[in-house]
Amino acid sequence: MISKAARRTKLRWLVGVAAIALLAPACGGDDDSSSGSSSDEPVTLTVNVFGGDGFGYDNLVKQYEQQHPNITVDYNVVTDDYDNEFRPQLIQQLDAGSGAGDVVAIEEQGVGQMMSMDDAWVDLSDYGLDSRESDYPAWKWDLGHTNDGKLAGLGTDVGGMAMCYRTDLFKQAGLPTNRDQVAAMWQDWDGFTQTAQKFVDSGVDAAFIDSPNQIYNIRLVQEAGNGDGTSYFDRENNYILADSPAVKTAFDYVLQLNDMGAIGKFQNWTDEWNVAMEAGGFATMGCPAWMAGVIESTSGKQNAGNWDMAPVPGVSGNWGGSWLAVPAQSDHPEEAAALADFLTEPSSQLAAYKAISVFPSSPEAQQNPAVADSKNAYFNDAPVGQIISDSITSFQPVYYGELHSAVRAAVEDVLYGVVEGTYSDDEAWDAFVSAGQEVVDTSG
Repeated sequence: MISKAARRTKLRWLVGVAAIALLAPACGGDDDSSSGSSSDEPVTLTVNVFGGDGFGYDNLVKQYEQQHPNITVDYNVVTDDYDNEFRPQLIQQLDAGSGAGDVVAIEEQGVGQMMSMDDAWVDLSDYGLDSRESDYPAWKWDLGHTNDGKLAGLGTDVGGMAMCYRTDLFKQAGLPTNRDQVAAMWQDWDGFTQTAQKFVDSGVDAAFIDSPNQIYNIRLVQEAGNGDGTSYFDRENNYILADSPAVKTAFDYVLQLNDMGAIGKFQNWTDEWNVAMEAGGFATMGCPAWMAGVIESTSGKQNAGNWDMAPVPGVSGNWGGSWLAVPAQSDHPEEAAALADFLTEPSSQLAAYKAISVFPSSPEAQQNPAVADSKNAYFNDAPVGQIISDSITSFQPVYYGELHSAVRAAVEDVLYGVVEGTYSDDEAWDAFVSAGQEVVDTSG
């Protein structure tokens, strides 16, 4: 699962921002219970996640409580917004040593920062969960380890990539609507650019792409994976944004599309974006696996069939996916580790996919016919399982440094500024590099 990053704010990367005060603190463990484990001792475990629909755990939590009568699970979807609210709040709680919950979610592009906090996490290997390695692709398993090698996180989902598009707007623009024809039309990014130009030239009163940041991140991750696997930081955590071919390619592509008039001025997760998604304000948007649920719930029943899904240009991609971790401050680390284990088992990942379409990171769950052969009726019975699986199969993992999430938030503000006219093309690159550099300098 990935976060619903709400409307941007100035310097939203700062740890401990004022948004923390807007969130009620969640308590770790049960203050009235002593630490330690007992099969008969009543225990309350707090599970904190993010995202509008959460992680699809409602029925799983009920199942776990039935199987463990002494366990009560307080399952909280804390906020839609991982970057501006959930992440800074969690960091504050980890630094303070209290309030973080017993099981917490960590999102993909923030995992480097979280795993740098070596002492903040329970080593799940202490409870035998290093036996879970075979349940994951190597890159997903590796990213769940702290810098000093501790197993801190068990993977939940992955954000395999597709491209969603409005068939009604494509028809108005004189473009093919059949997904096989659409996929052939944009097999690569040159094809996508040509399609964008045709749409713009058609005069349809809608943007071709919803916003700059999604297309930027799709291109960035794909280019980085096809290169040396780095973007903002190298594997020694040096800031390399200005010299990264992947970053420059993705950045230049946004400018190219914007100069064509192809990019909408909608900021993701705002009311304006939601309204445009429903009303046909844009024709395409990057569609990681979890986004299908967002589109369906936001666009409403009246748009069933107006949306379809095709492979992303270049096929490969991943955006999002999470881990569950147990903060070291938990009063009940053994019980919390057991709950995290249950919620991330292949069968539980399968159940979460059936609940809210979060694509499993477990190869076993991915190969289950309920996933591999799955279609989405809302998207004209698009073969979602096949499209997403193909993108993951060819995906090459990307390194995310400790400050990746903070730098990403800062530089995306510049991308929005480009589309809104705050920066000219000549000014944009320097502003983009400087925004990331300011994060690094301020972090000390």
